[in-house]
Amino acid sequence: MRRWFAVLCFMLATLLPAPLAAQEKGPLVLAAASLQESLTAAADAWTRQRHLRPILSFAASSALARQIEAGAPADLFLSADEPWMDAVEGKGLVKRGTRTSFLTNRLVLVAPAGRGQRLAIRQGFPLARALGSGRLAMAKPDAVPAGKYGKAALTALGVWPSIASRVAIAENVRAALSMVERGQAPYGVVYETDARASKTVQIVGTFPAATHPPITYPIAALSVSRHKDAEAFRRFLLSPQGKAIFRRYGFGTR
Repeated sequence: MRRWFAVLCFMLATLLPAPLAAQEKGPLVLAAASLQESLTAAADAWTRQRHLRPILSFAASSALARQIEAGAPADLFLSADEPWMDAVEGKGLVKRGTRTSFLTNRLVLVAPAGRGQRLAIRQGFPLARALGSGRLAMAKPDAVPAGKYGKAALTALGVWPSIASRVAIAENVRAALSMVERGQAPYGVVYETDARASKTVQIVGTFPAATHPPITYPIAALSVSRHKDAEAFRRFLLSPQGKAIFRRYGFGTR
């Protein structure tokens, strides 16, 4: 009896899947917060091709760059601007020859759906007056890409001095969007793709491209990467199939 019980235990041990902790995992990808829906869709498409599912971690590019500098064991980095990728690459943390700028975006002004007035975004436009007693939601203007682009645009338009003290600062662009969605701010500066991802905000103005640095998204493999699928997933994202996924979510491709 004991013998048959031992045989049964052995058969169950060999047939049942290994514990989750012991199963192999996909490459770790650190990506800008504005890529949540699009990169998740790309990871879904990759997984359907019978690859290990990538592990996606989203945050502000500035926060991710600092994690990488602190030794985060990640495989790929997707930044929402070039300077934070420059910072990582400048410290020797990017694999040579893997950096590519492949996405573009636009900067917009949003308001809660059905509540904000459209504003013609031009030199000296009356943003301060439109805010009334409210505040302008923005990602950190001195660190997070969306905030830096927004500050640059508002400065070029001569509007920044009138609203600088009335900015509701958020950790990243999605947190800024959330403030507008919840009605905590009457207006916010976000990417066009963020606005398109929300059902509760509307675009009330688009910033002229000439008012801020070009919004480009570089991708690179990190020097600490050892995952066997990391380079293949990077190439998939840069492929026609991968770029088509990002275009569906409103990004431009290069």
